[in-house]
Amino acid sequence: MSDPELDAFLAGDRLDHVALFLTDDYLDDDGTLAEYGTAVEDGVVLVVPGEKGRQLFSAGTGMDAMAFAKEAMGTEGDIDHGLTGGACPDCGEGVAFVLAFAEARNEEVGGIYAEGDVIHAYAACPDGTAFSDRWVVADA
Repeated sequence: MSDPELDAFLAGDRLDHVALFLTDDYLDDDGTLAEYGTAVEDGVVLVVPGEKGRQLFSAGTGMDAMAFAKEAMGTEGDIDHGLTGGACPDCGEGVAFVLAFAEARNEEVGGIYAEGDVIHAYAACPDGTAFSDRWVVADA
């Protein structure tokens, strides 16, 4: 199932939004979080304005979004550019959840930021390993 909000986010058209993927294991029992997103295989994807996204991430995982992102930045891994999968760099398992945001092209910063909008994705493996990936929107 295609999600127009996720498609727009992945195209760099929702720079003020946060994207979340939560597996079924991380969805709350009463299904409240699922109401905000689109059902996908093994979970739900949500694309919502930044602050609301951080609140929903915290509600769904019990973690502070920015603290999690900071922890995940320390380990590089592979996260699916559709944000619904990936491979843990420690054990090769899939992901339990993903948090992502997009950053506008910034030629002054250089590197990949000069090439186009950049997706920053942070994921956790079911064993708890936090890792990150980033890519230029045009490369996705």
